Formats: sequence, structure tokens, C-alpha cells
Amino acid sequence: MSADLPVEEPARRVSTPAGGARETDAWDRSFHPWDLYFGVVWAVTLIFTIAAPNSAPVRATAFTLFLLLAPWYVWFGRAELMRGPDSRGALVYIYVAIGLFVPPAVLVGEMRSAAFALVPQCFMLLSMSRAMWAVGVLNAVPVIGWALWWRPDGEAIFFNALFAVVSLAFSAVLGSWIIRIIEQSAERAELIAELEASREEVSRLSAERGALAERERMSREIHDTLAQGFTSLLMLVQAVDSELERDLPGARRHLDLMADTARRNLAEARALVAGGAPADLNGNSLPDALRRLAARHGPGPAEVSVEVTGQARALAPALEVVALRTCQEALSNTARHAGAGARAAISLAYSDAALCVRIRDTGCGFDVSAPSGGYGLSGLRARAAEMGGSAEVRSAPGDGTLVAVHLPLPPPSPPSPTGSPA
Repeated sequence: MSADLPVEEPARRVSTPAGGARETDAWDRSFHPWDLYFGVVWAVTLIFTIAAPNSAPVRATAFTLFLLLAPWYVWFGRAELMRGPDSRGALVYIYVAIGLFVPPAVLVGEMRSAAFALVPQCFMLLSMSRAMWAVGVLNAVPVIGWALWWRPDGEAIFFNALFAVVSLAFSAVLGSWIIRIIEQSAERAELIAELEASREEVSRLSAERGALAERERMSREIHDTLAQGFTSLLMLVQAVDSELERDLPGARRHLDLMADTARRNLAEARALVAGGAPADLNGNSLPDALRRLAARHGPGPAEVSVEVTGQARALAPALEVVALRTCQEALSNTARHAGAGARAAISLAYSDAALCVRIRDTGCGFDVSAPSGGYGLSGLRARAAEMGGSAEVRSAPGDGTLVAVHLPLPPPSPPSPTGSPA
């Protein structure tokens, strides 16, 4: 008997996101051996009937009755076996199959070999208690009926009864094994379904997390570039409005700054859409980009100085973007909140282990413990944390503000040898 038992019901088919839907489940794949097994046992039983020592009319009657078992299995039984255990149709199939089996088995003893095909079906379709009753009928009733009908001698009755008892014991062991395998297979099918559902949930949560992270990144980029540029444009518009009547050259100068700010905003927007480097870093080193940024905040009372210590070198683009955005955010806050005449200084310190960026201003300062509804400082800390670094803001009313970001650097690669001794 094949051990490849059905392990899933057709209704429990699940699909795998990576490999596509499963075309067949384990039940469909493993049921054909049961068809083959039933057909072989049925055909062998017919051969035994033809070769039996009974008279021709008896063999013909048993043969004809037993023939009906095959279409009953094909037309009704197979569908019930595929549907699963303990259905109403399962009881109907087993009862009718027993009715078609017992009379031929009473007439011709060799017909009892068909029980080897029917016993597994009892355990596949019925609960354990019902299956044992059905198996008991399959093994005992044909022997009892045979003994009452043909009145054989005691020795023949003894050996046939012994064979029925052994068959019943073997059927109980085999049935217990079949039911245990089916239960384990059903549990495995449920675990697979849960695993597939968990995988889909993880995939959905991962996609949502990725989308959220991308929205946060875009929010920071827009805040640090476009939003600040538009804020500068509004401040320049206010300046031009106040100078149109009394200081026309100053108004023109501010109009030129507005045009320059708009061009820079346009360049930043294009870089943001294309996923490229910020406009200030495009083709420039980080110190040069910071000098360009500082120049836009001066000259004049708001002049910004830039100091670079250590050996400046090209770093990973993500690190340089964090350093540039930190300076942009800090200088933007200085321009908006530090007060008139406040000065700022940028310090960029390179070392083998870290890059330290400090922006200090001489403005009015603020209470860092006070709640803030702004996005800039929280975005600054988030940028540093993404790079494994840290951000610190120190300030007090009347004492200026210090923004410091510490970004760890990977160890520098050792220089490659120019040659090796022969």
C-alpha cells in the first residue's frame, strides 16, 4: 500500500507570493496511487473469483455483484475521498460499498481479498470508532455468512475465523497509522497556510515600513531644501516690498537674490526627483559645498565662516548629504530665529573614525527643553541616527545656539601594494 497519503484538502490550497499559485495541493498529487491501488485489488479479486473452486453459477453471481463496486467507487466514492472525512456522503459510500462487498464474499471466499482496498477507505472517511465498526463488519460478516451458507467443516471455519481476526488486528494498526498521518498532514497544511499568511503580512508590513521611511526621507529633503528656499523667497519679497519706495538699488539686489534662490530651488527639486546629489554637492567636495552655502548667508552682518580641520577627503554620498543638510537647517534657523546681527560659524572636523560638524551662532538662543512643533531638529536627529551617528543641540536664552552632529566613518582602506618581490 502506498504511504503517500493525502495531506491537504482541496479547499486549503494556498498560493505562494514568490513562486505563484500552487497548481495542485498534496491531496491531488497523492490521490492517484490510491486509484491505482483500488484498481489492482479489484482486478486481482476478480481473477481470484474466476479461479475459485465454486460452481460456475455461484462464481458468475459473485462476479456480477462485485463488478458494481468499481463504478460505485468511480462515480461516488472517489469524490467523497477527496472531499475529506466525516461527511454525510462518506457514510453513504461506505454503507453501499459494504453492501456490494458482503454478498459476493459470502458466496465466494476468495472475494474477501477486496477488503484490502476497502479497509483503508474506511479509515480515510470515518472517525476512528466508526471506522473500527465498519472494518469489523468487513472482516467478520463475510466469514459468518460463508460459514452459515456453505456449512464447511470445523477446521475450515477455524482457519477462516483466525484469518478474519488477524485481518481485523492488522486493519486496526493500519487504520491508526492512516488516521495519525492524515491528522499530522492536516496540521501541516494549517501550519503552511499560517506561514503563507504570516509571510504575506510581513511583506505588507515591510512595504508599509518602506513607504513610511521613504515619506519621512522625502519630508526631510523637502523641508531642508524646497521649504527653506520658499521661506527665503518670502523674506526677500518682504524686503523688496519695503525697499521699492525708498531704496531701489537695494530692491534690485534682493530681486537678484530671489532669482538666484529660485534657480537653486529648481535645481534642488530636479535633483530630488532624479534621486541625485544635492545641487551644492554636485561636482563639489563637502568643504566647497559648505563654503558656497555660507556665501549665500553673507557677506554682511550675517557673515558665516567655515573652518575645516583634519584631512578632508571624499566620503560616502549619504554622509556628505547629512552634513550638508545639517548646516542648511542650522543656518536657516539662524536666519529666522537668531535675530538681527547674529553671526554663525561652521566647523568641519575630519578624523579617521568620525566626521564632526558644528554650527554655532551668536543669536538670542532658546530653551531646548521647551516643546517645539517644528520638524527641523527632529529631522536633523533622524538623519544622524540613520548613519549611526548622533546629533546634539545646545542653547539657552541670550547665549546663542550650538548644533553638533557626530557621524562615524568606516576605517580608511589600507594602500594597495605597488608590487611584490619576485
